Formats: sequence, structure tokens, C-alpha cells
Amino acid sequence: MDNLVGKKLNMTQVFGENGKVTPVTIIAFDSGVTPDLESKDVVVVGKSKGKGFAGVMKKWGFHGGPATRGQGIKARTPGSIGSQTPGRVLKGKKMAGRMGNERVTIKGLKIVKALPDLQQIMVSGPVPGARNSKIEIKFLEENN
Repeated sequence: MDNLVGKKLNMTQVFGENGKVTPVTIIAFDSGVTPDLESKDVVVVGKSKGKGFAGVMKKWGFHGGPATRGQGIKARTPGSIGSQTPGRVLKGKKMAGRMGNERVTIKGLKIVKALPDLQQIMVSGPVPGARNSKIEIKFLEENN
């Protein structure tokens, strides 16, 4: 089956026969939604929400320095970023910078309900991106 490209609309809940609540995300398409899509496993690809410039505490979960004992304004800084040898900052060092606005792939989601008359599907769980953002649905190959 081909990949589908749609638009993320909203999140809601679906109640099962046994009373179990499943959080779902509604995704709208131009065409290609059929009733046989229900209960298929999918991989969802989208662009995450942009968070702007973030410090190391928000971006990487650093704990920061102590709030007392003369720390001044250094409570949210990363601390030391290297040693005397090799005398440079090593590649891959976790530092402050832009956060989000990246391509994100979420695996292990399932189509809970297909609405062919509205050209929408309901996917279980979190789908990356803001409302009205472009979403790509990839169907997993079934081993029969």
C-alpha cells in the first residue's frame, strides 16, 4: 500500500465496547481513505513543534548549579564544557540552541477508526507537529 500524506487536525478520545478510553489524533486526507485501513499498524512522520532557542536545562534536562553560596546568575548554566586536554570542545557536546522544528518518526501506532465519508482516520497516540501540519503515514508490511 502507498504512503498517505495528510493534515493533522485535532486530538480526541475513542471509547471501546469494554469502556476502555483510547486517545487518538484525527488526520484528514484528500483521498485514499477506505474502511479496510482500520486496525493497521502505521509509522507516522511529521515535523515537531518549534520551541525556539532553549537553554541546556530545558533542552537536555540539566540540573543546574546550586541556588546559593555566591552563584549569582550561574544557576542555569551548563557548567564546564571541556578540559585542559585536548583544549577544545568535543563534538556532540550538549549545549544550548534551537529546539524542535525537526523531522520526527513515531513507530508502533495503530489506526483505530477510518472515516471514509470524511476522508479522515483516527490514529492511536501522539502524532508529531502542530495542528494543520503535514503528516505522512507509512503502512507496515504484513508478513503473511
